[in-house]
Amino acid sequence: MPKEDLVLIHAGLKIAEITERIKAKGRTQQQAAEVTGMPQPKLSQMLRGQFYGISEAKLMESLTRQGHPVQIAVEKPTRKKSAGPIEVRWFFS
Repeated sequence: MPKEDLVLIHAGLKIAEITERIKAKGRTQQQAAEVTGMPQPKLSQMLRGQFYGISEAKLMESLTRQGHPVQIAVEKPTRKKSAGPIEVRWFFS
């Protein structure tokens, strides 16, 4: 998968929103790490806006462990022969 698509996925998973939800609960980083299933050093890295090395799977797991359902939808291919786009949508604000 091209690096640009991975960046889009990370952005679409709204790292900022995940971190805001963690901060809003008033948890320590260690408590938040236990809730999200993410090692505390990785969580600390993410809270500083550095998500290199944090997989999409780990971000999705973090969301589900916080009670957010995550769906991945695959649509019919377009008529083009090139790779289809990747898009992440949030169904709440």
